[in-house]
Amino acid sequence: MAQNTRTVPAGTPTNVTQKHNKGGIGESILRPDGTLKVTGEFAYSSDMWHEDMLWGQTLRSTVAHAEIVSIDVSEALAMPGVYSVLTYDDLPAEMKNYGLEIQDTPVLANGRVRHHGEPVALVAADHPETARRAAAKIKIDYRELPLVTDEASALAPDAPLIHEGRDDHHIGHVPHPNIVHRQPIIRGNVEEARKRADVIVEGEYTFGMQDQAFLGPESGLAVPSEDGGVELYVATQWLHSDLQQIAPVLGLPPEKVRMTLSGVGGAFGGREDISMQIHACLLALATNKPVKIVYNRFESFFGHVHRHPAKLYYEHGATKDGKLTHMKCKIVLDGGAYASASPAVVGNASSLSVGPYVLEDVDIEAIALYTNNPPCGAMRGFGAVQACFAYEAQMDKLAAKLGMDPVEFRQLNAMEQGTVMPTGQVVDAPAPVAELLRRVKARPLPPERQWESAGENADVRALPGGLSNTTHGEGVVRGVGYAVGIKNVGFSEGFDDYSTARVRLEVINGEPVAMVHTAMAEVGQGGITVHTQIARTELGVTQVTIHPADTQVGSAGSTSASRQTYMTGGAVKNTCEAVREALLEIGRRKNGSYHPAWATAELLLEGGKVVTDGGEVLADIADILEDEAIDLELEFRHAPTEPFDLVTGQGNGHVQYTFAAHRAVVEVDTELGLVKVVELATAQDVGKALNMLSVVGQIQGGTTQGLGVAIMEEIIVDPKTAKVRNPSFTDYLIPTILDTPTIPVDVLELADPKAPYGLRGMGEAPTLSSTPAVIAAIRQATGLEINKTPIRPEALTGTL
Repeated sequence: MAQNTRTVPAGTPTNVTQKHNKGGIGESILRPDGTLKVTGEFAYSSDMWHEDMLWGQTLRSTVAHAEIVSIDVSEALAMPGVYSVLTYDDLPAEMKNYGLEIQDTPVLANGRVRHHGEPVALVAADHPETARRAAAKIKIDYRELPLVTDEASALAPDAPLIHEGRDDHHIGHVPHPNIVHRQPIIRGNVEEARKRADVIVEGEYTFGMQDQAFLGPESGLAVPSEDGGVELYVATQWLHSDLQQIAPVLGLPPEKVRMTLSGVGGAFGGREDISMQIHACLLALATNKPVKIVYNRFESFFGHVHRHPAKLYYEHGATKDGKLTHMKCKIVLDGGAYASASPAVVGNASSLSVGPYVLEDVDIEAIALYTNNPPCGAMRGFGAVQACFAYEAQMDKLAAKLGMDPVEFRQLNAMEQGTVMPTGQVVDAPAPVAELLRRVKARPLPPERQWESAGENADVRALPGGLSNTTHGEGVVRGVGYAVGIKNVGFSEGFDDYSTARVRLEVINGEPVAMVHTAMAEVGQGGITVHTQIARTELGVTQVTIHPADTQVGSAGSTSASRQTYMTGGAVKNTCEAVREALLEIGRRKNGSYHPAWATAELLLEGGKVVTDGGEVLADIADILEDEAIDLELEFRHAPTEPFDLVTGQGNGHVQYTFAAHRAVVEVDTELGLVKVVELATAQDVGKALNMLSVVGQIQGGTTQGLGVAIMEEIIVDPKTAKVRNPSFTDYLIPTILDTPTIPVDVLELADPKAPYGLRGMGEAPTLSSTPAVIAAIRQATGLEINKTPIRPEALTGTL
């Protein structure tokens, strides 16, 4: 059940424009797509249809590392209804690879496959079942090669190289070609600081691989156009990044690849990379017919990147009065067969590896490996999730060793505004870490063993095991755990992060109407709702139209990194302000001689009118515009960042930091190893809630995802074959409504003066600290030292 409180401390700085337009920022207006989605009427990308369209199918490798000796497509081509079969040799352009940063991913395998499920061939047919059967008739002769599956096999002196002849910009800075990227961070003197420590704790932690598990599978429709180009309708997170990767491998100029966002059924990072986009376009151009590709759930597990599994090695020291002395850590991320976003994930993991704590002496190393495991890339939390699991376990160990309360220990070492990060960057906005912890701890605990007081009316869903009816209260113990995390907002390390917005203001049927056009991918986060609210606030109109997102407007960047409200919201705000000034200039030209306020007063747009800051109405917007329209397109950039030094890790690498804390209450059946999360309370600073309902929804959604990481979700890769063993929702479990506890939400609004409206990106932070809070609660309930996530029943019962 949703519970939330809202706090704006006295004296909090804010740069919020104080306007009073109905449906503007600060109101919890309903989402325009909400009713359609909950009633099943919303059109997702998999619902698209085109007359005379064909269906595309991808044939994927059945082994993880092998040489392709031969491919025979003759039987597939001979099948009635098959229009085209493509392999690597049929690719039309000189560029045959793609990638977010490093172009190391082949469109179709070229003589070698590097992971289980790698695309090898494509089929287009007049029916999806025909396409599937034709793909099954393609004969591939593989000669299997030695596997690289972990750090030891990847970095051995005689290790097979996943990518021979690397020439990317990271190769000169890594000690082994099977390391994608390495980022050290050195600050202070760890050896000297260690001497001041009265206690030292060490830990080795294992973080499993997760899938984004969005409910809408990868899908899209490619339509060839008369000019030799292609129109692509697709569910993605970043239209312009896709465009930059698609056009070169099609051999087309970018202007001939026109992309439009279709309905997206969730993303969480899994749509930041290319999946079926290029394949659909290739088949459409080869057949000169529209081609639709829709993955089933099995293929979806192979069709996108996953979250990096990790090994984390930590050492912390503290004085007897509880002050941290030093931290040393090594983080090893498994990037799988291709780079994807691994370099940026390494940067996040290293720079955020200390957590939201004051530490002056650190020695940090983070690396990502190339292996024959499934490729890994962006997923909600982006490197900070893995680190948070480890450093929060360390905080609990230190507190226990010192005999201190775990929350008070964290508060004693909590960063605040002005703290210097290990990278040398100063935290220049509010950092209410101690206050967030205070709030979750102060919340009343839910009653224990609630089923006992219910007697015969007890609901088994309140017990560990739920509707399986396996637990009746025997051996059930309670545990309470706490955690807090830090996440960066926006693209970092010198990336030119910008967003574009086009805004048009005109009179339609006597009423001023604003049209907002961006390339922002609406993946369920509620961005189109916020854009509507911003336009109403800045332009004083009621009617706002959101233009479909496409590549006919400038880039909005990715819907990731908790950046879209900050960046594209900022672009909409800035463009609306420019449109407002243009409108006022027209008003001054037409009406300035009639009222001195046009020249002297601060003018606002409210309720479709131009008003003074004193509330006097000067004119109707419709009367000023008449038949004119104001149409502007502007870019918005945040403050510049810089790359981390490759030796010391120093640098102002991040735009903004965001913080969340959690308290988990669990009940564990210690005999059966079953866990019931009773409550997962959270507190988070969001800077400024532009739509509180959406904010609470994001926090609760991220919290639930973190719960899944703690006790359910893991892609199991066979260490002997590097094959995925559980590519289905039957075997890869995600939380349902029956698993989701009460999630009370305490929202703080401490404005960041650099950000639009003072807001703070907030979508990822709750995913960080919810996982270690749940694990900490299970530790307290069982007394076990748990250093792996997710935690499984057999680990709790000792029956591994």
